[in-house]
Amino acid sequence: MPEGADLGERLKAGDVTAAPAVLNLVENRSAAARAETEQLLAAVSPSALGHEPHAHVVGVTGPPGVGKSSLLSRLVSEWRARGRSVAVLAVDPSSRRSGGSLLGDRARIEVDPADRDVFIRSTAVGERLGGLAPATRAAASALSAAFDVVVIETVGVGQSETEVADVADSVAVVVQPGSGDVLQFLKSGIMETPDVLVVTKADLGRPAMRAMADLRSALRSLGAREIPVVAVSSVPPPSGISELADALDAHLAGLDLPVRRLRARRRHALADFSAEHGERGLRELGGRRAAERWLEQQDPDLDVAALERALEARASVRSSS
Repeated sequence: MPEGADLGERLKAGDVTAAPAVLNLVENRSAAARAETEQLLAAVSPSALGHEPHAHVVGVTGPPGVGKSSLLSRLVSEWRARGRSVAVLAVDPSSRRSGGSLLGDRARIEVDPADRDVFIRSTAVGERLGGLAPATRAAASALSAAFDVVVIETVGVGQSETEVADVADSVAVVVQPGSGDVLQFLKSGIMETPDVLVVTKADLGRPAMRAMADLRSALRSLGAREIPVVAVSSVPPPSGISELADALDAHLAGLDLPVRRLRARRRHALADFSAEHGERGLRELGGRRAAERWLEQQDPDLDVAALERALEARASVRSSS
């Protein structure tokens, strides 16, 4: 059996030990590996499974140094205590010299190395904007078939990093008190990105409470949708972690998940098309918004690879006419 199809079968069977091989495959950009990745994604698509993959895909983003890795260490422990398997895709900045992962968040997230139900992988963001490595979308889609929770931790936060909202079911934006993060958050224009706002370092007391009040006041003044604000501390004994996990669960429970996932698959196909064909390819489709409108008219059962092929065919027809 081809590697992609075999990995898909293992994931469908709940074999979380397939995760390293899955990441090795989707990060390989050779033509042969890309064909195998298409088979992998087709094997774990909703049409093949008969339902949406069961994992809760959680995006975690925030400024560098805000404490996302410490927070995730505690949050992973909380999910494991609730009996859930967890995969973390930590998207790090790239080294300009080697192209590899620069910060190595895998090393900074504390987990039990003997726990086979936790998988953590750092991937380099490369030259692509948006806070996601090229293979992140494919990895999250594939691992969602086997794990209970798939976390995407992105680099930084700002206008360009809103791409994580196109992939995750729930997005947690993390800020810390007394650093100007709250003001930067308000200036960055990403009010539509978070589903949960997280204020770290709650052990600081009054500064953390002031940051929470500032966020709630800003949300009210901007007429934003109702967004929970949770204060957490990773300093032993940790606090607020259970409340954050509950807030994420509550958000998932209120989602029309098939609709959100359908949009994510269409955005995935367009992102892959853009990475392959660049701005010229988007122009041949009539621009990004025209491409998005066209994708909305396509068969909802099409998987990512089929949608990307449809985009390529449409671009070819438009360019030759």
